[in-house]
Amino acid sequence: MASNPLEQILSTVTRLLPKTPEDIRLNLHAALGDVLNRLALVTREELEVQEAVLQRTRGRLQELEQRLATLEREPAKQK
Repeated sequence: MASNPLEQILSTVTRLLPKTPEDIRLNLHAALGDVLNRLALVTREELEVQEAVLQRTRGRLQELEQRLATLEREPAKQK
């Protein structure tokens, strides 16, 4: 099966409508391409990369919050 979502949809439609004239198929291809482009879809790989970045960022934020809490407690102990 095609990896491109547009090609997957077109493949399914072509299979369902095998006698579709070429001009209708091309118009459908253009229309679906336009719709999918406006959806701003990302690949699974791009999503996984962003999830990894987000997890690292969350971990770093937790570390910094803990350090800040420790630093805020230290002056109180010195008084």
